[in-house]
Amino acid sequence: MIVPVTANLTKPSMPLRLLPCPTRAGWHYTVMPSPIGALMLVGSEVDGKERLHRLKFEGESSPFEADPTWTYAPDGLAPVRAQINAYFAGFRSIFDLDLAPPVTDFQREVLAVLATLPFGETRSYGEIARAIGRPAASRAVGAANGANPIPLILPCHRVIGSTGKLTGFAGGLERKRFLLAHEARQRELFPT
Repeated sequence: MIVPVTANLTKPSMPLRLLPCPTRAGWHYTVMPSPIGALMLVGSEVDGKERLHRLKFEGESSPFEADPTWTYAPDGLAPVRAQINAYFAGFRSIFDLDLAPPVTDFQREVLAVLATLPFGETRSYGEIARAIGRPAASRAVGAANGANPIPLILPCHRVIGSTGKLTGFAGGLERKRFLLAHEARQRELFPT
């Protein structure tokens, strides 16, 4: 089932497609440099199109190691790498990718809302909970946000505490600060 990426927050910032996650057979990975450290990208090809399943930060709490069933493809996921490079260079604020994260139905609901968060803006966990129609689920939203397998692309860095305080991020708070500052600079330079 394809989950439409819509939520009543503001206009969507990304034309991402959240697609079903295929079995792990045929998954491949590559590693790319970035201003926030090396990134591991994991995906697969379905019907001639690559789908991204995971993005991992070097040094994050989960190991920065490839699953033994994945194949190393140094030139793989070229469209993903190109769009990430353009994002960091200040030429892209909207990702246009096929995503197939391995998540539960509830996590998929949260990720669909994350995909609509406007570039350079933040929302609270409570706002995300209300957007999925579960206003009392802020903590569950926080857990789903923390388990986001495709951070940066599904911008969990744009979710903050209700007081405006930066809260946890799988890549670390320094990376979260960097990403928010990067987006704020780009919005100043190129207001919409």
